Amino acid sequence: MEKRELYDKFEELSQNLMSMLAEVEAIKANFSGIFEENTALKLENDKLREHLSQVVQEETGTKMSHGKVNLEAIYDDGFHICPDFYGQRRDNNEACGFCAELLYGD
Repeated sequence: MEKRELYDKFEELSQNLMSMLAEVEAIKANFSGIFEENTALKLENDKLREHLSQVVQEETGTKMSHGKVNLEAIYDDGFHICPDFYGQRRDNNEACGFCAELLYGD
């Protein structure tokens, strides 16, 4: 391989690396936006859960215990809270009658 060919190969490699670096920076910026949006959505979700709990409390006239609020949050995150399937992920976030009975039953 001649010096000119070697130099051209290094130049091509350098250009490829610069291109990859630009792509990585773009992906990094995209992830930053996604993480910021995720954080904002989590905060909004927490506020909505708190508001929903207050509305339920006003409608029923009873206050949900702290434990039930925690169980409701776990259920809303997509997990079973019933004794038979506790901790298992609900398929496609489908409703579970056993879990609903624990949360909202008398």
